[in-house]
Amino acid sequence: MSSRIRGSIFWFSLVGTVLLASPLLAETTENLANQVTIRRTEYGVPHILGETEKAAAFGFAWVQCEDHFPLVYQSVVRGRSEMSRWYGASEANIRFDFQTRQLRARKLVTDHYHLLPQDYRDVVAGFAEGINAYMEAHPEEVEPWMSPATPHDLAASWQAAVMRFTFLRGDLIGRFQSWIEKRENRQSSIELETDVGWGSNTISLAPSRTKSGHAMLLNNPHQPWSDQARYYEAHITVPGVYDFYGSTFVGGAILTTGFNRNLGWSHTTNAPDLEEFYEVTLDPDRPDHYLFDGGSIPLEKEAVTIATGEDDTQSREMWWSPLGPVVHRTKNKAYILRSAADNRYLTGLQWYRMGKAKNLEEFQEFLRMQEIPMFNIGYADKEGNILYLWNGTVPKLPHDSHQYEPVPVDSSEDIWTEIHPIEDLMQLLNPEGGYVQNCNSPPYFTSLRAPLDRESYPNYFPDNDLSLRTQHGLRLIDNEKKFSLEDLVEAKYSLRMELADRIKDNLIEILLTADLNAEEQHAVTMLKDWDNTASTESVGSVLFAEWWEQYRKGDNLFEVEWSETDPMTTPHGIGSSERAVTAFRKALKEVKKKW
Repeated sequence: MSSRIRGSIFWFSLVGTVLLASPLLAETTENLANQVTIRRTEYGVPHILGETEKAAAFGFAWVQCEDHFPLVYQSVVRGRSEMSRWYGASEANIRFDFQTRQLRARKLVTDHYHLLPQDYRDVVAGFAEGINAYMEAHPEEVEPWMSPATPHDLAASWQAAVMRFTFLRGDLIGRFQSWIEKRENRQSSIELETDVGWGSNTISLAPSRTKSGHAMLLNNPHQPWSDQARYYEAHITVPGVYDFYGSTFVGGAILTTGFNRNLGWSHTTNAPDLEEFYEVTLDPDRPDHYLFDGGSIPLEKEAVTIATGEDDTQSREMWWSPLGPVVHRTKNKAYILRSAADNRYLTGLQWYRMGKAKNLEEFQEFLRMQEIPMFNIGYADKEGNILYLWNGTVPKLPHDSHQYEPVPVDSSEDIWTEIHPIEDLMQLLNPEGGYVQNCNSPPYFTSLRAPLDRESYPNYFPDNDLSLRTQHGLRLIDNEKKFSLEDLVEAKYSLRMELADRIKDNLIEILLTADLNAEEQHAVTMLKDWDNTASTESVGSVLFAEWWEQYRKGDNLFEVEWSETDPMTTPHGIGSSERAVTAFRKALKEVKKKW
């Protein structure tokens, strides 16, 4: 089986190649291989036809290994918290291993694996067997230390990935660390990397807004080409059971966005407030206890050791409470992370159930599982329904939101114990205007025709805001135009730079009154003649983008900041003329240096 299939669509049976390459495969693996057929398009996208869900998952793992075996196996290693042992004792790998151990990702899934429905366990087990079959068939790609994957490895890796994605959102833990370090000049015991600027777009159009008279859905995730965030596209079919075309992270057994024959959905990243940091007082008589509800509650302690090489290890003392992991301690206080994203081991199952939904009612029922802790959802179906949901497992807080600053607590009355049901969350179903969209902005202007009232929601829900990317997206669809598929694709690839439309004229005015040399004056003329698009031949866009990178390092970016009462024309104007000129000079030097 070649790793790349080019040319016209090519059909083949998986079993022939696998068994010829590995005659010692177990009988169960042989049976699975006989039950799956794979074809690839000329672009290499696999279409997997399985007789059973387990066989389809087996084939899905096989094709992922063909294309990205090293990354797929990394997911196995992440599920074991052994990145430092096998991929180098870098700061990031050590942080990841301790992070997943403190968040107990593997313990959560191993303790609950037997409770998973059989169809979902079949998928996870089939995916693990597919990895192992590929390893046996391709020993030249397998390192001596690589052991067979298990279902627990993959379930734990999935859990770790969801936790990582969720806890990175808004970098709340990082800001909590900074708060602690600034106050006490000490390091906290858990470290997560910072937000890397994720973003995505989704648009749903009602039949009234399309030339075909059918609803349309745009799914446009902005995924980086990095190891843990890389997306994989596939079509998986089990006749009469599952038929879904979509994408997931490399190493994932479940497709998380896409469509079936009845409906589809997409995700964009949102920022629900899922965590609280609680400050509790340690018992002066028993420092391994804390005072709560009039009693003394024990903390659980464990010396956690990770391998940082074949012979080297690192150990850290970690503590847990019934409320969550202890992320920092002082002589008298302990700081506890309580997250509504924790203990949710059914995220993969919810995505799998959503992929089986036949209509809006079933889809909404699966949304009520509330296992997926975050993400905006854009939806469309063949009946013409469109839906937007600001999704999240948001705690019902008994107090105002404190974000990353800890809340002093001493009783159960101070602690959140339940989450908001789906019905409490911001959403729009079939709104006036025939569209919903999200480009990572808060949800209140999902549609300009049906704005949501911020004051109708708790103060720990997100504040109102509207990015320029979102405004540009709204400008493209908030009209009476009927879209074809080609029109929607063209809109997605719009080259217009909304920021330039807002501030370039003001920037030119400022530069024309500045004391510039001949080269700088020529650059101003070039910027003035630029059409405000990011086309490949546009020199002006390169200079403007570099100028913005230099200018945005200061405060007071705009003359007029964004306003909820004027959402589509603000912000605008230059906030600091002096810094704008300085940034322009620096930008011109940087562009000459780079290009």
